[in-house]
Amino acid sequence: MNEKSTATERIWEDLSKQLRSFLRLRVSDEQTAEDLLQETFVRIHRKIDDVEDEQRIRSWVFQIARNLIIDHYRGKLPDTTSGVEEIPGEASGDENLNELVAGWLPAMISQLPESYREAVELYELQGISQQEIADRLDLSLSGAKSRVQRGRAKLKTLLDDCCSFEQDRRGNVIDYARNNPNDNGRCGC
Repeated sequence: MNEKSTATERIWEDLSKQLRSFLRLRVSDEQTAEDLLQETFVRIHRKIDDVEDEQRIRSWVFQIARNLIIDHYRGKLPDTTSGVEEIPGEASGDENLNELVAGWLPAMISQLPESYREAVELYELQGISQQEIADRLDLSLSGAKSRVQRGRAKLKTLLDDCCSFEQDRRGNVIDYARNNPNDNGRCGC
């Protein structure tokens, strides 16, 4: 086995479970999450030789996954369901915009104050447990929970400042409108 394959295999062993959870939280179905996981590792394998700082591999891997999620919602990924016909009467997913709004999260989280940004990013985007966050940030478990909770509240405020959302009775986003059309897509919408 060559170095490239060995490095990719090591990343798979270390991060595949967390990546699967990360992707599953951000897309609507298990199969799409699995497809995105596989595409993440294809891209990792292709580009592993370009990584200069091995200390940043984890963030690099999760950035690949985030970019794939964004591409997925923008419709830039190849259609893996070619040859599969849509069953008449089934919802096409257009009426539920949760996934689209979830694609805005990385841009919105980057606007949070540093202490909250790191906790929310680790929890929401990387799928790391609150106990692990506490350990990484040298906080008590209740301190980590508090940072995540307060960061989420600030994130909700940022989203509400950016757009007005219409939700169905289940809480799914079915429509949205920018509150300030001149904000140049600050929130990603």
